[in-house]
Order: sequence, then structure tokens, then C-alpha cells
Amino acid sequence: MEVIKMSLLESGENYLETILVLTKRNGSVRSIDIAEEMNFTKASVSRAMSILKRDNYIIMEPDGRILLTKDGQKKATAVYDRHVTLTRFINEVLGVDEAIAEKDACRIEHIISPETFAGIKGMLKD
Repeated sequence: MEVIKMSLLESGENYLETILVLTKRNGSVRSIDIAEEMNFTKASVSRAMSILKRDNYIIMEPDGRILLTKDGQKKATAVYDRHVTLTRFINEVLGVDEAIAEKDACRIEHIISPETFAGIKGMLKD
């Protein structure tokens, strides 16, 4: 019997993306790092990590390090790719200030259809 996961909410996607970015930046991630990066309370982060662990997106090591599972890595990478691509599109193609493009991309990345995203990505030259 195949287990079907519920769709990850925007907040969960943001946490996974933050874990990915912090891992790239620092080499390892703990809950306190996520709380500081996202400006959230430790309690909020703790609750979110419990949900992400339950849903098999992360592993919490005994020493407090947080690791992305294969599913977590896949989801985090997809969200990060949408974020970077949309920020670049809004900034470079539409001419919107980079800070505004960054904020707008952060919201759009969670709701954009795969078809629209593919079209935007196809318009950008590497």
C-alpha cells in the first residue's frame, strides 16, 4: 500500500528551503540557526521540525543537527530553484528592484503552477 503525503504548506516549504540554504552556508543546521534566520521563536521552530520529522522530510540527530531526507532534499531544492528563478525573472526581465523581487518571489514560489514556472524558466538565458 502506497503512503500518500499531504501537500506541504507554504510554511513547511519555507522551513525546508531555509534548512537547505543554511546547510550550504554553514555546513550544518540546528533549530536555533533556523529560528535566527527566519526570526521565529524556538518554540515555533521546534513544532515545525516535529511536523517535518513526522512527515519524513528531516532527520534530527541526537546532537541537535537537522538533516534533510531524500524527500526533504528534493522538495527543498525545488522550492529554492523556484525562488532563485522567480527572483531573477522579476528583477531582470520585469525590472523590479532586487529586494522587492526577492520578497515577491518568496510568495509566488509556493503557488505558481509547474506550467507557468517552466515558461518563466524557459525565458531566462543562463
